[in-house]
Amino acid sequence: MASAPIRVLVVDDEALGRRRIIDLLAHEAQVEIVGEAATGPEAVEAIRRLRPDLVFLDVQMPGMTGLDVARTIGADAMPATIFVTAYDEHALQAFDLAALDYLVKPFDDERFEQAFRRARRTIGLEETRRLHERLMSVLQPAESLPPSESSRPIEEAPTHLDRIPIESRGKVTFVPVSDVDYIAASGPYAEIVAGNRRHLIRESMQSLEERLDPAEFMRIHRSAIVRVDRIASLLRGAGGDYEVQLKDGTRLRVARGRRDDVAKRLGLH
Repeated sequence: MASAPIRVLVVDDEALGRRRIIDLLAHEAQVEIVGEAATGPEAVEAIRRLRPDLVFLDVQMPGMTGLDVARTIGADAMPATIFVTAYDEHALQAFDLAALDYLVKPFDDERFEQAFRRARRTIGLEETRRLHERLMSVLQPAESLPPSESSRPIEEAPTHLDRIPIESRGKVTFVPVSDVDYIAASGPYAEIVAGNRRHLIRESMQSLEERLDPAEFMRIHRSAIVRVDRIASLLRGAGGDYEVQLKDGTRLRVARGRRDDVAKRLGLH
């Protein structure tokens, strides 16, 4: 059985901007354009009435901006959203409002396809969760379950970062997590190390640890998170302290309370 098409709303105060996105979506399978909007109020009304799966939302619109639209609807009620703009100084605000991605005009076809693929994955996860809930409601009606079971919410499939936004000099770039070797605490900042590149972001290690895929990353110290496949060896010092050595020769200290977990993760006894 074919999956349902992704229902898309396109919002831009310029007709050419809307046409550009619609033309690009014409090359994507399983997509239905459910509406267009040229102003913020029109966008709010269309989102509430049409309930699209995905919104391409222009940031700069007269009277009511795309960020205003997202605030009016509310981050929790907004569909998956890709913000589109000629300027990128609003990027962090956009992500705070639950933006899925952020396209800066003029964007090329490859960048658009990357954003849309990410949206398709995210929407697919949400649809899978809904189908699971419906199936469980049929197989195990709430009235037949013990009170503790019927009131227990179904856990959503976790989604993890696939790239990390880096803000510098009014510009936001993105580092794929597949490029990250390790992350080190640096005061109130976290230093993202990817090859010979280093980036500082103002985010806690705890927050990053929770958002990174635990199958790929592990916390080895309160000040270090390492991509597991970058670890070349585990070193033990004379005083019983441990370090991991990465493939590029970098050494990072392992906290004593995490030594057993690191050893197990590396297949050691």
